[in-house]
Amino acid sequence: MAIKLTNIMQPSAQFLGEYLPIVVFFGIATVLSVVVVILPKILATEKPSKDKLSSYECGFDAFDDARGKFDIRFYLVAILFIIFDLEVAFLIPWAINLKAIGQFGFWSMMVFLLVLTVGFVYEWKKGALEWE
Repeated sequence: MAIKLTNIMQPSAQFLGEYLPIVVFFGIATVLSVVVVILPKILATEKPSKDKLSSYECGFDAFDDARGKFDIRFYLVAILFIIFDLEVAFLIPWAINLKAIGQFGFWSMMVFLLVLTVGFVYEWKKGALEWE
């Protein structure tokens, strides 16, 4: 009753051949990445000037401490963007698998979209999207 482990431990050539394109892809990506990083260091000339070395922010010179207060509207718009960006991340797989998930999946997504729409209307009515 001895079990032959040689067949289990030996990967087949066909199995390894399926991974060959992935290995080639990673090899090309690695070589190309190294070339793109190192080639400018070798070929580019460095001519630093006052303008190149100065900090650039929003088209004007820095005039205050970096730890100054920011308007809350920047954060609100960023949060709204992330929320609605994630909505699209949920909509794409839902649309692809709509036949497989059936009526329950359809109505679940409708409830999800209704909640997001109510939240968007609330933000709009509160004036979070207005720049005065």
